[in-house]
Amino acid sequence: MELRDTLIGFADWQGYGHGERSESWLQRLEVNRPELEAFRSARVPDAPPYVAAAVELLPAEGVAAADVKRPADPAAALARARAAAGLNAFTHLPDGVEARGVGLLAGVPIVVKDLMHVAGMPLSGGGKVMGRPMATRDAEVVARLRRAGAVVVGLANLHEFAYGITSDNPHFGRVVNPVAPSRIPGGSSGGSAAAVAARIVRFAVGTDTAGSIRVPAACCGIVGFKPSYDVLPRGGVLDLACSLDHVGPMTFDVEDCALMFAAMLDLTAAPRWVRKDLFGVTAARLGGYFAEPLDREVAMAYDVTMRALARDGARCIDTTVEGAALAPAIQLNTIAPEATAYHANHLATRGAEYGEDVRVRLEMGLFLPGHWYVKAQRMRTELVARIEAAFGEADVLVCPTMRAPAPPVGALRIEIGRTPFALHTAVTNLTLPFNLSGLPAISIPWTMSRDGVPISMQLVGRRGHDWRVLSIAQRLEAASPWLTQRRIA
Repeated sequence: MELRDTLIGFADWQGYGHGERSESWLQRLEVNRPELEAFRSARVPDAPPYVAAAVELLPAEGVAAADVKRPADPAAALARARAAAGLNAFTHLPDGVEARGVGLLAGVPIVVKDLMHVAGMPLSGGGKVMGRPMATRDAEVVARLRRAGAVVVGLANLHEFAYGITSDNPHFGRVVNPVAPSRIPGGSSGGSAAAVAARIVRFAVGTDTAGSIRVPAACCGIVGFKPSYDVLPRGGVLDLACSLDHVGPMTFDVEDCALMFAAMLDLTAAPRWVRKDLFGVTAARLGGYFAEPLDREVAMAYDVTMRALARDGARCIDTTVEGAALAPAIQLNTIAPEATAYHANHLATRGAEYGEDVRVRLEMGLFLPGHWYVKAQRMRTELVARIEAAFGEADVLVCPTMRAPAPPVGALRIEIGRTPFALHTAVTNLTLPFNLSGLPAISIPWTMSRDGVPISMQLVGRRGHDWRVLSIAQRLEAASPWLTQRRIA
């Protein structure tokens, strides 16, 4: 029996049907063939299925409490958002906004990814199938930001239901990268990144399941921080894949990022940087899977980054993660079943209302065996242990955020170092291992390619060492040529 007939029969047996879509299923399975074949041939480790470890957030190291005052004008930010309609960065803009006078972010305009409840605004998830109900309450992270005085000036566009990396949304338009319009803005938090990169706001909320904060931050030349898993609450945020989803800040610089993170933690004092150098810090350069292949300019930037860390006093060592090449296969067999389970009812009854790329990815989850999910979680346990072991004596792991600068709009495949990659694989290869492990990771714009496209670096910390990652990131940012390049450009 041909695979097409098998898929049609299995879909019928599940009560889903839609055999007329079998060609789309075959094409999508072909895109993911490398991950599926790697997974099928991988051994089942003698390890229990993965369970996220409880996180105890360490006190701020390298930062101390201080009052921070920032001039803010929410009405002006809303006007900038309206004037930048061509970016397609928003799914909703309110009629007006009111400044708030108290709190850590008093009167500061922010943008919230349209994947979470914002009271008084319509929730779409970037899709059509939900019907855009008016939210009657705030997601917990939004409530915390509002308690800190932040003012929501818009809901950010995204890849539909956060299930993609281009932010090419069939319902709200393709998000445009303000820094490099011919390149993708990344996803799924593309609208959040574009709003910050275009200087509509300095603060935006994103979510990250395979890199959806760090990838658009890297594509658009801003800072994106994925905290340790569940350090920030996900209540009121639509799931993509519940064991991989993170909420986090996307900002203009690391100082803004730390300030926003403090507010999202419900703290009442802002961070002030006290780290003057990196003496006493050990930074481990990730090799192997994380270093080969890389675009030539990315590889050069990686070398320069490590030298900058050393000049600032850091002890730099090399490390690798054994078995890291299986991370995309583990990720696929985790995200697909979890996403399909979340959308199962709407997929079965209103599947045609999804964009085609998201619909077929959700349908693919119907065809992955249940025991593969369990196998993936056993493999995940083993991989996470190896990632944590790779730290050795290190405080942070260092690698590029992406193997290459942001790909061109419309690209389906790209070649890096003579190795062909499907677009999603090329873009998320270096970020997704840290969703599987739940470790804090930040993307910092480092330099600009010859074509004017951002190149970013990623710092990864131990579980719960979020403040340490931010403080080291601030020192690395200070050595970066990026802000100078942007001013000249």
